[in-house]
Amino acid sequence: MALVISSAHASGFKILNQSAIGVGQSGAFAAQADDPSTLFFNPAGMTQLRGIQTSFGTLLVGGSTNFTSPTGVTTRGDFGGSVAFPPPSNYYLTANLKDLGISALDGFTAGIGILSPFGVLYRYPNDSPFSTAVTSEALQLIDIKPTLAYKLNDQLSVGLGADIYTFASFWGEGRGAVKLNNAGLPGIPPGTPLEINGNDTAAGFNVSLLYTPLRNGNGKPLANIGLVYRSQATLHLNGSFLANGSLVADASTTVVLPQVITGAIAVWPIRDKDHEWKVELDVDYTGWKSFRNTDVHLSTGTTIPFARNWFGAYTTMVGTEYKWLRLEHLPHWEVAIRGGYWYSQNAVPDSSFTPTVPDSNNHAISAGLGLLCKGTGHFLGLVTCGSEEGGLLRPKALGLDVAFQALLFEPRTVTGNQNPVAIPGSVDGTYKTTWYVGSINLRVNF
Repeated sequence: MALVISSAHASGFKILNQSAIGVGQSGAFAAQADDPSTLFFNPAGMTQLRGIQTSFGTLLVGGSTNFTSPTGVTTRGDFGGSVAFPPPSNYYLTANLKDLGISALDGFTAGIGILSPFGVLYRYPNDSPFSTAVTSEALQLIDIKPTLAYKLNDQLSVGLGADIYTFASFWGEGRGAVKLNNAGLPGIPPGTPLEINGNDTAAGFNVSLLYTPLRNGNGKPLANIGLVYRSQATLHLNGSFLANGSLVADASTTVVLPQVITGAIAVWPIRDKDHEWKVELDVDYTGWKSFRNTDVHLSTGTTIPFARNWFGAYTTMVGTEYKWLRLEHLPHWEVAIRGGYWYSQNAVPDSSFTPTVPDSNNHAISAGLGLLCKGTGHFLGLVTCGSEEGGLLRPKALGLDVAFQALLFEPRTVTGNQNPVAIPGSVDGTYKTTWYVGSINLRVNF
């Protein structure tokens, strides 16, 4: 009955997809790091951005999990509909402080991001075989990321930022909640709908590095190395235990968001005035070992123990981007095509497996398209993109990035599940999950 963050797009419940340029390359972007979404992927990369740049995007996440019990009973879970709602979204804003006229802060770039890094709603029918374990679950957090990056020299930049995890009324219900049907808690009739909910705000930090050992004659990177560390953060969720909508007791539990370490290397086999071709490899380690238990403490003095004992997991991402910088028939446009693949490890043991986190080893295949309109070009044939001079209220460029990803989970058979409140053995069975992600971002450069 413990709160857990529901479904994700990689191992455990972490959402790796945080911009269309990242989705298009299956997350392999921490070394390239050259658009506003670098605030998530590698904040040190903000020093590569000039002037003021902003990006807003959203994800359309769909798909389902098909469950078959050992006796052949089946059910299906999904995101509460054909796509997750509200859709995980992201907003990024960066400002090169020297370009704003603050010469005393030469080398500094400031930024802020707001995104959905963990958890969306996932649900199953109220009469599913494991309804006494869970029927739906969500912990729809937002992450507010005030960040500062500094360019030490032409080869090395560093970044430092905060991660403020909280709930908001515009993103889900503004709290975490898990729902299930009573299997046998004393004093409550069997089958009664139960809910535990809670909210909190927690803070973490991130530090990052971008190293450029090689540049071409125009000063553009030919090789980049990125390193990012994101710290743990602990949510002490306080809320209510409800039976059939009525308050039974106050409830609390603790969720430890994991530390994340990312290393990345990007090389540009081609980078000249007409074309750019990048190939990148990223490796992401998520320290799920911190997710040990989510025991629920009730104001009646009762504690419902729920061991988790997840393991650390790696995600390996490979991505590429090919860009045309000077098109004969589109003189004011840059066009990029992208592709990528990731392999992500399962982080959840059978003993504490929850159907709303149907994790297993998984593979992602992605493709994307990027369009950047500059100067006197017309964005989508409707508005002038800007001018070389730009200005505080006039853009220099407008961009559109779109991507699609298929996320294929390996079939998983769960045995020996030890859910403390479910009918024994009800969670055991085979889970087959496939998800799809569509992503779009709009970008404005001033």
